[in-house]
Amino acid sequence: MTSLRAFRPQDLLKMNLTNLDPLTENYNIDFYMHYLTKWPSLFTVAEDQNGNITGYIMGKVEEDPAWRHFTEHYLPWHGHVTALTVAPQYRRLGLAQSLTKALERGCEEQQAWFVDLFVREGNKTAVGLYKGLGYSVFRRVVDYYSDDPTGRKAGEDAFDMRKPLSRDKKLKHIRKNGENFRIDPEDLYHG
Repeated sequence: MTSLRAFRPQDLLKMNLTNLDPLTENYNIDFYMHYLTKWPSLFTVAEDQNGNITGYIMGKVEEDPAWRHFTEHYLPWHGHVTALTVAPQYRRLGLAQSLTKALERGCEEQQAWFVDLFVREGNKTAVGLYKGLGYSVFRRVVDYYSDDPTGRKAGEDAFDMRKPLSRDKKLKHIRKNGENFRIDPEDLYHG
């Protein structure tokens, strides 16, 4: 049986099942600790009965700075999924959905307008998972990833996917046919 709980620093020593997977982005210890100290309610692990970390989600809430408020790419207070991973042998058991819903609840508590995430256009499994959870493509970030595993071009596009939360009653922060709304990576704020 697997249960969800808040991430703890010692979990960094038990993440081999997830972080040795080639689909998982790995970060340095400082990065994980920054998220733990700044957004502890948005960093959740799935743990099996033996104490192994079988999955985790790491997120944050943020807003673009005031000077971007009047640009077309301004982002209001929102949640962001930085990383979601489940160990290969624990996939298709509903852990990704449970972890994502835990992060969404945390973002609701912090009055976020929506939750967003970036996913490779070619990662059809992840795109399907997120669509099944109510996310839709808001825009395409052209050549966001510096590599393209298909070898067709130098980089791979990212889908900026979003799910509105209860604060966004008029659904202002989603759009239809977002796959066709193209932006360059330079249009994103990286503060």
